[in-house]
Parts: sequence; C-alpha cells; structure tokens
Amino acid sequence: SRELMAKDALGAHARDELGITATGIARPIQAALTSAATFTFGASLPVMIVIIAPPATLIVAESVGALVFLAVLGAVGGVTGGANVWRAMARVTFWGALALAVTASIGRLVGTTL
Repeated sequence: SRELMAKDALGAHARDELGITATGIARPIQAALTSAATFTFGASLPVMIVIIAPPATLIVAESVGALVFLAVLGAVGGVTGGANVWRAMARVTFWGALALAVTASIGRLVGTTL
C-alpha cells in the first residue's frame, strides 16, 4: 500500500477503493447522441402510424400502436438490464396505458377535440 500511495495517493484510492478508472468515466457527447438517436427512432414509430392509418381509425390505431411499441421497448429494457422480460413489458405497458388514459380523460374534461 505504501508503494501505491507514494506515487499517486488519490488515483490509487479512486481506482482500488472506489473502482473509478479512466475507462469508466462518463462520455456526455456519446450519451447525448445516443439519446437523440433513440428519441428520434421512438418518435418516428407513432408518426408512421399517422401516415399509414385511415383517419377514421387514427385514435385507436395510435393508442394500440403506442402500447405495442411500449411493450417492445419494455422487453428491450428488460433484456438489456437483465430483468424479467415479462415483468418489464407489463410494467412499461401498464404505466403507458395509464398515461394514455389520464391524458385522454383530461382532454375530455377540458373539452378538447381531435
């Protein structure tokens, strides 16, 4: 420990005690670009439904499509995070459906029409 601490005490402590290394540092540019790409892809899916679906079925198609996309993203998140895939899908889909219902209820409450 004396040899490790003699040259770079702070670096040795950060590396050996806390697990902080140069390869484990944050990369904000990469995170921002990844976030922008995934957001753009995720936003394009409902837009494709608007383009494809007939106007008479647009609300139902958009709602069902959004829930399907949320289920797929929940599964991807479950696989990526090492969690139970079905539980992740159910959780994301449930909260997404709840958000859709609350949003639709507020719109109906204030008299907004589509």
